Amino acid sequence: MKVLQSQQLQVSTELVALNQVLSWFEDFDHTFIPEAVWLQCQLALAEGFTNVVRHAHKGKPSTTVIDLEVVILEDRLEIRIWDYGPQTNLNEVIDTLSQEMDREAEGGRGLKLMKKVADVLKYQRGDDQRNCLLIVKQYNAL
Repeated sequence: MKVLQSQQLQVSTELVALNQVLSWFEDFDHTFIPEAVWLQCQLALAEGFTNVVRHAHKGKPSTTVIDLEVVILEDRLEIRIWDYGPQTNLNEVIDTLSQEMDREAEGGRGLKLMKKVADVLKYQRGDDQRNCLLIVKQYNAL
């Protein structure tokens, strides 16, 4: 499948960097991607990024970097977010979350939203001792 666009971004471990991440994402040409799909991917990116800051990098200095990559292909969008947190089994974490979303809870909704939005959701440890969150969303180009 042909890669239409691909870019990487590196930001610090700070929630304020979310503005930079979303601005960077918005700069992609997404006119051919259905709007609902684009917004779902934007939400998944924001949730994935904030989970790294709040959980994977909790207690780490703000200078700890987070690497992001977006690849847009003819039929899907792929988001990768790399972190330096502990190795975690994402499926086990999602399974332990309650079946009902608590709208008053401060956390826990992001993983469920990402799982619902993504066609593929993986969190794997690489040889470089970083974790990579992979979010893949299929679409039919307009």
